[in-house]
Amino acid sequence: MSKSSVAVVILNYNGRNYLKKFLPFVLASAYSNSETIVADNASTDDSVTYLQQNFPSVRIISLEKNFGFAEGYNQALKQVNADYFVLLNSDVEVTPNWIEPVIDLMQKDKSVAFAQPKILSYNNKEIFEYAGAAGGFMDFLGYPFARGRIFDTIEKDNNQYKTSTEIFWASGAALFAKAKVFNELDGFYGFLFAHQEEIDLCWRAQRAGYKIACCAESVVYHVGGGTLPKGHFRKTFLNFRNNLIMLSRNLPFSEKLWKIPLRLILDGVFAFKSFFSGDFVTVKGILLAHFAFYKWRLTNRSKNVLHITAITKLKGVYKRAIIIDYFLKRKKYFSDL
Repeated sequence: MSKSSVAVVILNYNGRNYLKKFLPFVLASAYSNSETIVADNASTDDSVTYLQQNFPSVRIISLEKNFGFAEGYNQALKQVNADYFVLLNSDVEVTPNWIEPVIDLMQKDKSVAFAQPKILSYNNKEIFEYAGAAGGFMDFLGYPFARGRIFDTIEKDNNQYKTSTEIFWASGAALFAKAKVFNELDGFYGFLFAHQEEIDLCWRAQRAGYKIACCAESVVYHVGGGTLPKGHFRKTFLNFRNNLIMLSRNLPFSEKLWKIPLRLILDGVFAFKSFFSGDFVTVKGILLAHFAFYKWRLTNRSKNVLHITAITKLKGVYKRAIIIDYFLKRKKYFSDL
């Protein structure tokens, strides 16, 4: 039986330095039936020229404008033919045998549509990385967190999460996708641009009857914040806006009715706290995110062709409020939950 084909697709925007540093690790990966592709989001640096001159074996897909993460991948993957897509951030250092274990896991259980490796910090390889850690989870109010990272508390990797497991969402930093399912679900919701689009995609996949997994045998190292650093207005805006849109798109009406107003209030509390601590960038980000959400609600009627399932019936859902357990009960680690 022939080996499944894998396309490793790196979405690039002005990331020449990351490509120079990390692309050689990708090209040295030990998986025979794979192709490495860089999809360039209309970079204004010399990324494309640099690739042509230094990595002639890498296929380049040039997009006409900066579509962002979500729609950038949607546009690029229309031009890719493979059994599996691996969506890899340009600021990720991969290990020699990072592909095979994940593909094996997905082939052993055909219902696994999306998966991620264990993601550690490039800058401190003993700790988990914020964006995904050892697999993404969600509380019943729609707050995302991960095995190894709750809010801003990031754990040291002591092999405490060495087992592969079903999760709620897989990180977009190194997202393995069954191509057939990615296309069946119409890919990412492009309007989100960047941030939490992978959670929306994985949520829809679960609603369609598929599984999401973390493969602990595969390890990569992520720099993180490569495009939008923490504390950046745009990052705050997109995170708060996109989370509300995602809840609106995926929750049953009976849950939306009270969870979205509650989330708006909790966002307001956080904005109030940020104001008094002098963090006006966060206040502005939250306020504009709320206005953008209201505008989206008025102008978009999402097609819900998938079965709507109560969030607590899905895998990888914490059936309590993570904000109460974290901030009031001081449960800082995933193992405390």
